[in-house]
Amino acid sequence: MNNIHDRATSMQTQAATNLRKLRETKPLVHNITNFVVMNFTANILLAAGASPVMAHAENEVEEMVSFARALVLNIGTLTDDWVDAMIKAGKKATVLGVPIILDPVGAGATMLRTKAAQRILAETRVSVVRGNASEILALACGNSKAKGVDAADSVEAVAEQAVRLARELGVPVAITGAEDFITDGERIVRVSNGHPLMGAVTGTGCGATAVIGAFAGIDPDPVSATATALAYYGLAGQVAAAGAAGPGSFMIRFLDALYCLTPEELESGCKIEEG
Repeated sequence: MNNIHDRATSMQTQAATNLRKLRETKPLVHNITNFVVMNFTANILLAAGASPVMAHAENEVEEMVSFARALVLNIGTLTDDWVDAMIKAGKKATVLGVPIILDPVGAGATMLRTKAAQRILAETRVSVVRGNASEILALACGNSKAKGVDAADSVEAVAEQAVRLARELGVPVAITGAEDFITDGERIVRVSNGHPLMGAVTGTGCGATAVIGAFAGIDPDPVSATATALAYYGLAGQVAAAGAAGPGSFMIRFLDALYCLTPEELESGCKIEEG
């Protein structure tokens, strides 16, 4: 019991350390993401303390990723050209050792999305896969109850498949929801920060993936980077929701909370359990 408590305390301390280091170093995060969330994602990264760049032209992605501390690949609004650009950037990132965070938006909803996610996983060295329960289930089993890009499966119902998927891929998998679940196939970490209003604003899931990218740019342990990023992100959601009247005011307050949350507040307020 003490070991579990010690690991949780250690992860809370690491969360504060990561946020402090993020703001000191301002890592460049290269995003190839979808049209719906580009502006919001850039603002989320800026508020957190990172430096975002959105670059998806196939003839510049290799050069851009060479400057970056992390590459975030989000398949929300795909075309064949964008998939090719993601693969090109991902291969360059793999050679350079730049962490790659994959957000398989809508995997399971269409063959294009599912095959694109599978191709990225096969042809690049992804560091973390972050998705909702239905997206992760689609990658693990080839089927899910996905409603477009929304989840229709619960985090807990998919946990076992996530562990198996992480082992098969050799890549940590994170399922976000009411309680976030992170596993590398051996370690299991749960993060219970967050608020229901986060699901009422388009792009909060995509933003979570981008923030994981920022944390992965300064923390070499992908499980730690993911868990601490999600705790920070979820705690900011809790703070923002406390004074929000609805989704509109929440969205603005959320950016403010990401910007204002201190490492000390994160250490005391994050809810991370390992084991």
